[in-house]
Amino acid sequence: MHLMSFSAQVVDLMEKGGPVMWPLLAMSVIAVGLFIERVLFWTRLDGTEGQRRLEQLFFALRHRKSDTVSALVRARPDPYSILAQKLQECGSDDASALIAIESVRPALERGLAFLSFIVTAAPLLGILGNVFGIIRSFELLGDTTGLRDPREVSSGIAEGLIATATGLVVSLFALLPLILFRSRCDRGLARLEALVAAARALASPPINDPS
Repeated sequence: MHLMSFSAQVVDLMEKGGPVMWPLLAMSVIAVGLFIERVLFWTRLDGTEGQRRLEQLFFALRHRKSDTVSALVRARPDPYSILAQKLQECGSDDASALIAIESVRPALERGLAFLSFIVTAAPLLGILGNVFGIIRSFELLGDTTGLRDPREVSSGIAEGLIATATGLVVSLFALLPLILFRSRCDRGLARLEALVAAARALASPPINDPS
């Protein structure tokens, strides 16, 4: 019963906010989906298990243990292990390393471009909805047949305010994940570069394998 009441309120708000509310709703749904997917991705990549795998990759690259890298890729092909495998297969010179990093970089940056788009476009859509509402109000005021109900003018103003507020809320909702995941991506790219440096290092005397 509460769910039906909430759904009715959402539909009523969408109708009052005008046509721009529907793309704003689509943006918010996609933003939620991206947020959940990215949280799961970075939790898996940078969690306790991910840190242990990263240490194993550094050890394997420094000591040329291709079997360890292959086993880690088979177990879970995350960007770090895939890069390590490419470095062992193709070499770690500047050109090969750059190609390898660029091949796994999209996995780290997934969703950032769309979140950035939402942060920019949502307020603009809200302003557009505000313009639509004001135009509708002025059309009613300029109607030569006379204004039958003054509330019709206020509904146009309300439409513009609702659309503007919704656009700002959606933009702010996407801004925090964008900042968070961009910082995570920068740290991930730094780790990719560290893996390249490990692959270029001369093999040091054997030490205990962290695995």
